[in-house]
Amino acid sequence: MAAVIGIDIGTTSTIGILIDLPDRIVAIVSRPVDLVSLHAGWAEEDPAQWWRNTCAVVRELLAVEPALSATLAGIGVAGMVPAVVLLDEDGQLLRRSIQQSDGRCAREVEELAAEVDGARFLVRTGNGINQQIVATKLRWLARHEPEVFARIGTVFGSYDYINWKLSGARAIEHNWALEAGFVDLADGAVAADLVALAGIPASALPPIRTSETVLGHVTAEAAAETGLPVGLPVVAGAADHVASAYAAGVVAAGDVLLKFGGAGDILLAADVARPDARLFLDRHVIPGRFMPNGCMAATGAMLNWIVTGFAAGAVMGVADPHAHLDRMAEGIPAGSEGVVVLPYLLGEKSPIHDPAARGTITGLSLNHGPAHLWRAALEGVGYAFLHHIEVFRELGYPVRRLLVSDGGARSLIWMQIVSDILQMPIQRLEGHPGSCLGAAWVAAMGTGASDDWAGAAALVHRGTMLMPNRDHAEAYARGYQRFRGLYRQLAPWFAEG
Repeated sequence: MAAVIGIDIGTTSTIGILIDLPDRIVAIVSRPVDLVSLHAGWAEEDPAQWWRNTCAVVRELLAVEPALSATLAGIGVAGMVPAVVLLDEDGQLLRRSIQQSDGRCAREVEELAAEVDGARFLVRTGNGINQQIVATKLRWLARHEPEVFARIGTVFGSYDYINWKLSGARAIEHNWALEAGFVDLADGAVAADLVALAGIPASALPPIRTSETVLGHVTAEAAAETGLPVGLPVVAGAADHVASAYAAGVVAAGDVLLKFGGAGDILLAADVARPDARLFLDRHVIPGRFMPNGCMAATGAMLNWIVTGFAAGAVMGVADPHAHLDRMAEGIPAGSEGVVVLPYLLGEKSPIHDPAARGTITGLSLNHGPAHLWRAALEGVGYAFLHHIEVFRELGYPVRRLLVSDGGARSLIWMQIVSDILQMPIQRLEGHPGSCLGAAWVAAMGTGASDDWAGAAALVHRGTMLMPNRDHAEAYARGYQRFRGLYRQLAPWFAEG
């Protein structure tokens, strides 16, 4: 008998899970996190708060079933990538983290892009030059906070920091290093010339470790703060989105997870890496595999905006506005009678990578109402997912199985629309704990408490399987072409500001 703990250092909360192996979730506990934005586009958090949360979460988990403390096999941590955490030579935090979503370094992105061959950088590192590259954030610090930059002793990520607090071992998990832009994809090693682009010495980056590697053990000091046993193995952990998709069942090549949250994510399991500027590239937690992926900036956020704005009158006094609009949209035919929505209310990440893009509603006539707008918005997200899948297929990645999760997956009409647009079956997931589950299972694998990489998915309940309506294929094929053509025609206008 063995138990494992998984921690997720998320943007809005720190979440922990305790699992009694092989298949019993004992408890899930969370604590909120404060996001600090002192200026437009800035996003920072306090790593010390992550650690306080981790200590509180672990203690609460262990209190649920104290006897399991004696059976703990290991702990794994997942977190945001590539958040940037800085320590001085004495191990003191130098400042709040600079989050992966932080947008302060546009000037540094332009400078870096002018210095290096972008196409070669993409092929070599797996990702393009953008504001997630850590070199651009460190260049910003050198320019605007030189006193902080001069004292940098260690640069690593959110979960790397928690691992260090637990074990005293400084390491960087391979996906943080990959997304940071410091890794040569050919050999998986940190490259000195890539690190030099950030202006820091190679010694500032700790050793790189794969997700399941045991990098250290819980120290006496960490044990006193968390209640964990001294000597408990600590694994390197995982990027949060990779851990979540893995735990959902994205394991075999061609498995895909569509996440319908405030943003929309699409993640694919692959056996090979094929870098492409339209996508992001991560390593899978399973050794030797990869996870090309994409992110749409505003999916659920767009629907919330419609509820509070355009459709406010239609849902006044309704307990569940989203469900009410879903029922209204059921009476609208596929294609929304010509209404098309571009869901780019926050610009767009993949696959168009256009921060100037904007949300649009076209095709309106006096016969249209809130139900048309709602259905067209649901369809717009489906078209955007299809765009990603077309890119996957163009690159030679198979797309064999679709899983859907997060809050939007509860909408049956939305999931049916997406199934009809993609013309593929969709498997709904219910009760997916998220990244903390993936982190816990990586700990189980790394410590030998489990030998089944597919075991994590057994803890996620499978809901309804939705089959595509072939009668809607033609209408959605036309709608998709209009969706793609609309952006192409408006892109120059968006660029004018």
